[in-house]
Amino acid sequence: MSVVMQRALDRPGGRGLLLFERNLLSYKSMWPIIVSGFFEPLFFLLSLGYGLGGYVGDVVIDGVRVEYANFVAPGLLAASAMNGAFYDATNIFWKMRYQKLYDSILSTPLGPKDVAAGETVWALFRGLIYAVGFFAVILALGLVESWWALLALPATIFVGFAFAGAGIAAVTYMRSWQDFDILNLAILPMFLFSATFFPLSAYPDWLETVIQATPLYHGVDLMRALTTGAVGPAQLVNVVYLAALGLLGAWLASRRIEKLLLT
Repeated sequence: MSVVMQRALDRPGGRGLLLFERNLLSYKSMWPIIVSGFFEPLFFLLSLGYGLGGYVGDVVIDGVRVEYANFVAPGLLAASAMNGAFYDATNIFWKMRYQKLYDSILSTPLGPKDVAAGETVWALFRGLIYAVGFFAVILALGLVESWWALLALPATIFVGFAFAGAGIAAVTYMRSWQDFDILNLAILPMFLFSATFFPLSAYPDWLETVIQATPLYHGVDLMRALTTGAVGPAQLVNVVYLAALGLLGAWLASRRIEKLLLT
């Protein structure tokens, strides 16, 4: 083992890399589950971006007119990263409450902080897989208009991190499967109203304020700016918001997992 790897493992939460490796090996035989999550945003792109796009026409972004498919595609790219990270984070409920996986892990040198770190990194990684697949599609379809789009995939890491941290933290408060309805109640409206399908100006002023406070909006705004070339200071705000949410969620998830596993 290299010195660098040993130092990484010795840091608080560093042994979470071992849990990440465990998840990677366990999903090798279940790759269709991961691949299936790629199709949802693709169907939205084909049905709405191209189907509805023929009726909607062009959309104006910062004074520049773009085709509707070009407008929708970056929003769905952000949603892909969100879905992969968030829905994988919800698997922690099963692992913790029923599979009792983490109880077994605690008998090894790994601790609760390693569990939180490993699951956060794995959820982020799964979100990145979804984003890479969807980005390849929109690139092949010619829905990328700027060289700034080279930064779009690295930027999806911030989207995935935000929803991985927040998702794991939220799941630690769940008491039963019925609580998943609450999570869906938060995710579905966010997906529909975070300027993914319609520009922010299409909403009432009071709703604009609410939308701008959601993490997916910041992900959509960041992806759209990079793929269309309309990059400005607002994108720094997007990155800081998403990074801060991810850090806050990861910190809270670590504390909650430690409390649940050690009491």
